[in-house]
Amino acid sequence: MLDLLRPFSTGLRRATALALSAALAFSTAAQADSAGAGSAQAEAAQLPDLPVVTVTDAARAEVVGRVAISGTLVASEEVLIYPQLGGYPIEALMVDTGDRVEAGDVLAHLNDRTLKAQLAQAEAELARAKAAIGQAESQIRSAKASAEQASAAFTRAKALFDRGASTQASLDQAAASAQTADANLASAQDGLIVAQAQEQTARAALEIAALNLDHATLKAPVSGTISARNGQIGAIASTSGEPIFRLIKDGSVELEAEVIETALSEISKGNSAELQIAGSGAANGTVRRLPATVDPTSRLGVLRVTIAGQEGLRPGVFASGWIITARRGAITVPTQAVMSQAGGTTVFVVTDGILERRAVTAGLIWQGRREIVQGLAEGEVVVAKAGAFFGEGDAITPAPAGDGEGAAK
Repeated sequence: MLDLLRPFSTGLRRATALALSAALAFSTAAQADSAGAGSAQAEAAQLPDLPVVTVTDAARAEVVGRVAISGTLVASEEVLIYPQLGGYPIEALMVDTGDRVEAGDVLAHLNDRTLKAQLAQAEAELARAKAAIGQAESQIRSAKASAEQASAAFTRAKALFDRGASTQASLDQAAASAQTADANLASAQDGLIVAQAQEQTARAALEIAALNLDHATLKAPVSGTISARNGQIGAIASTSGEPIFRLIKDGSVELEAEVIETALSEISKGNSAELQIAGSGAANGTVRRLPATVDPTSRLGVLRVTIAGQEGLRPGVFASGWIITARRGAITVPTQAVMSQAGGTTVFVVTDGILERRAVTAGLIWQGRREIVQGLAEGEVVVAKAGAFFGEGDAITPAPAGDGEGAAK
């Protein structure tokens, strides 16, 4: 029986040995694979992680330059209406504050009874001067006739004396009569000149009297809106002090605005303006006048801005806004992409994941973007938010803006 089982036992031992040998070989291979994987992981762990940085393209966009202003609405041109003669009481006021008037409209009346009397007196003086001229002309005609008669008498006396038919005394008397007649004619002619001068004086006095009477009625010199009425009925009109009326010419109102001195060089006549007017809302305007001087204390200059759409605007209302000094298309990047240092302005340009610090010429800032005047081409990729933690030649992992990545991690 034992002899029968011996071959089976020997085969079993061989099979067991073979199985153990195979298991040992598999275990050794597995250990080798595990060691290799661990080495690869260790090597990978030793490689540095590249920072993920948000980048963006340099893109063309509109940029706008503007200067802040604020001030008060004022009359574009205010006309002060004084009486042309003083000392007469105000008899009637025809308009009030806020009234619209046209050129030539009657605004007020002064008491004119004395002025009418002065006009009548001047007319009488003119009539008398004209009569004096008539008298002087008659005297000239009479003197001229007498002079001609005396001259003829002297001629006859001279002829008689030459023939010995008259005495020297008769000749002398005829000569004296002729000279007297000539003198009377010259005097009559001078009298006419005096009478004519008196007529001119009387005519001028009449014109003055008529003008004074006309000035007793105050009229609007231009069309516009009455902004103030200082006169009162019964008050004595005066050519000094407060005017009886203030008139806004054509009703035109504009903004008198203050602007910081450092911005004055950017502003030109004709620049457009975007305004916010208290109680009226938004309005557009145009720079009409630049400041000639700057206040040495506040360092502000005062300019004038005309306003489009005048309806409902009143002097004294506050307004603020912006003067548009430039509007153009330009290459732009986010404002935070530009770094300003002592040596100038720079951006970080990204090429194949490597940073390049590049000097640029920066311009206007508008709606979160900065104009790049020189140094950057459209489409180049830049770090969206540059900072001192970046350096020339740094390697990064770019993340396009909008992916939710920060400027740097």
